[in-house]
Amino acid sequence: MWSLPPGNPREFNINHTLNSIYTHFLGSRLQQFCPSHPQQVPIFIATTDGNCDCMEYCVKKLWSEEWRDKVGPWSKTGGLGDVLGGLPPAMAANGHRVMTVSPRYDQYKDAWDTEIELELKAGDRTEKVRFFHCYKRGVDRVFVDHPMFLEKVWGKTDSKIYGPVAGIDYQDNQIRFSLLCQAALEAPRVLNLNSSKYFSGPYGEDVVFVANDWHSALIPCYLKSMYQSRGMYISAKVAFCIHNIAYQGRFGFSDFSLLNLPDEFKSSFDFIDGYERPVKGRKINWMKAGILESHKILTVSPYYAKELVSGPDKGVELDNILRKTSIHGIVNGMDVQEWNPMTDKYTSVKFDSTTVMSAKPLIKEALQAEVGLPVDKKIPVIGFIGRLEEQKGSDILAAAIPKFIEENVQIIVLGTGKKAMEKQLDDLETQYPLKARGVAKFNVKLAHMIIAGADFIIVPSRFEPCGLIQLQAMPYGCVPIVASTGGLVDTVKEGYTGFQMGAFNVECETVDQADVSAIAKTITRALGVYGTPAFSEMIQNCMAQELSWKKPSKKWEEALLSLGVEGSEPGIEGEEIAPLSKENVATP
Repeated sequence: MWSLPPGNPREFNINHTLNSIYTHFLGSRLQQFCPSHPQQVPIFIATTDGNCDCMEYCVKKLWSEEWRDKVGPWSKTGGLGDVLGGLPPAMAANGHRVMTVSPRYDQYKDAWDTEIELELKAGDRTEKVRFFHCYKRGVDRVFVDHPMFLEKVWGKTDSKIYGPVAGIDYQDNQIRFSLLCQAALEAPRVLNLNSSKYFSGPYGEDVVFVANDWHSALIPCYLKSMYQSRGMYISAKVAFCIHNIAYQGRFGFSDFSLLNLPDEFKSSFDFIDGYERPVKGRKINWMKAGILESHKILTVSPYYAKELVSGPDKGVELDNILRKTSIHGIVNGMDVQEWNPMTDKYTSVKFDSTTVMSAKPLIKEALQAEVGLPVDKKIPVIGFIGRLEEQKGSDILAAAIPKFIEENVQIIVLGTGKKAMEKQLDDLETQYPLKARGVAKFNVKLAHMIIAGADFIIVPSRFEPCGLIQLQAMPYGCVPIVASTGGLVDTVKEGYTGFQMGAFNVECETVDQADVSAIAKTITRALGVYGTPAFSEMIQNCMAQELSWKKPSKKWEEALLSLGVEGSEPGIEGEEIAPLSKENVATP
């Protein structure tokens, strides 16, 4: 069975996910021709209510709206924020209208007040929310303003979204995310957004909502109970995407009354496990309800989809539900504009596949100097970048370091998380002053330097739905060493683009010595290849991978079109992602 450290029912924390609700709108018929898209091809446009200032070819198309609890770069606590900062612009590049809706966690300087205000039910009271908006990279970014979002997190977006400290929930999280879901359902109806050259007016009701993880699981429930039961959103559908099934939103069963849902939904939420937190016995499970009430279930890699239905250890007690509903995996892409060795603003030396062998040693020396390690370009460097928690396997890595550190190698670990694991980083320099460095803080520049300068990136995750760091590393010729789980299996090919360590024990309470041994043996094997023609070929293979959102966004489009929402048709073959721009337009 799946096991996590003691705490909230499966703690690290099962109610803290990298949530965001993201929605793809499918539009209705068009009567006009539209000007060419910025990519110089005709766009597929639909408007349900509004104008289309166009004068060329137009057909029906898939609209996209994204709903989320986090969206990079405004707020993110992990990979989901990055993903949902990248997929929406990719959908926009394919000609779709895209909106994202997130809490207004901070005083975002680029988001302006729309002056649209709504009264929504919050438990036994009524609360007012307000919408803020900006338009960037072809995407309408909408933020829901309420003191329950802003006052808790203001100025600390990266650290206090879900609770005052890691592993502890805010007591009103159910109310907070209930408000978010209700506001998300209202946004396409009430916001008259006119920033785009290709779309104007409200998004309308012919839409597909894509709800991500437990925080947005009320979307399909409210859609049915508050709207479709009253003749609204009749054609709308919900796709539910699982980014990390370990975070489910389990609460005491009596809390169902806070959600303002009819009793007919109780069975979808009803859940019993063997854990005593937040209460012993019968609970409600938001993710279970999201799965059962949605029209399609997706996740972030094909192999993770297989793991989720394999049993309760990796399905975290929802495997039986997923076997009934079925689940489809689509590997994530990444933002190839931010993670590009030719344009990276954080590195002094730019390079591509033709210059990588001469450039990386120079960046490696700068990296070694930056963290205070002996400067020697001939020493292979291994990097780790990630959250310091059980899922990411940082405790397994710490236990494995003594097993391989006597090799000719240096290791640099960058991350924040649990205090005990941060202390392990502090101890690295004391124990191995010439070999290891641990940096327990958030440092974007250093992250880029590690990926650009290190020879290997290690990802020792107990489980990993998709993984992003291995994707970001490959364009820089930084070869991944990964555990054989989730998207790491789908994206890293043994001996071709990296090294597989085998699957690790998902039990989080202890460190399995077999996993420690697997890390040490695989690193030793990788070091044996370092500096050989085979390693140079592996670097070239990594840099040749197509890792943008272009292909994943088309697969997402296919999945959403399969729902058959009225007026939906495929988009265009756009660029890999909407271009970076200085657009910053707010519409009242």
